[in-house]
Amino acid sequence: MSSSIVVRAADMGDTSTILRFIRDLAIYEHAEDEVLTTPEHVHRTIFSPEATAHALICEDAGEPVGMAVYFFNYSTWQGRNGIYLEDLYVDPAARGKGAGTAMLKHLARIAVEKDCGRFEWSVLDWNTPSIEFYDRLGAKPQTEWIRYRLTGQELLDLAK
Repeated sequence: MSSSIVVRAADMGDTSTILRFIRDLAIYEHAEDEVLTTPEHVHRTIFSPEATAHALICEDAGEPVGMAVYFFNYSTWQGRNGIYLEDLYVDPAARGKGAGTAMLKHLARIAVEKDCGRFEWSVLDWNTPSIEFYDRLGAKPQTEWIRYRLTGQELLDLAK
């Protein structure tokens, strides 16, 4: 890992960087048209007093090269919080220098400091480089669970 890699909590001044990384990740995941996030969304959901999400910025020699967005969830079986990593992104030019590992280590330390019982995330089944990276870290896929999602009209219909 490069000694110039630094991971820090994001602040409101990082809004445009976070949005750029979100868009770059969406392009990589072939979902650019699905990004609806605005600066106002980032301010309200990550930086406001009511925010439940958090973000990290990874820098290499003072330049932002990646981000992680996460939130705390809860395990009823463990009776403890966990961390769910919503997004991890490292700029392609910075990959292989330890930025991803540095952010995951930073999040693991937060999980340990907060007495979390789990640190979880999802990965697209075709994203072989990421899957291999997570396997090397010792992370285990959770194949027995099927993830469900409600969005758009289906969410609105259920809420009625």
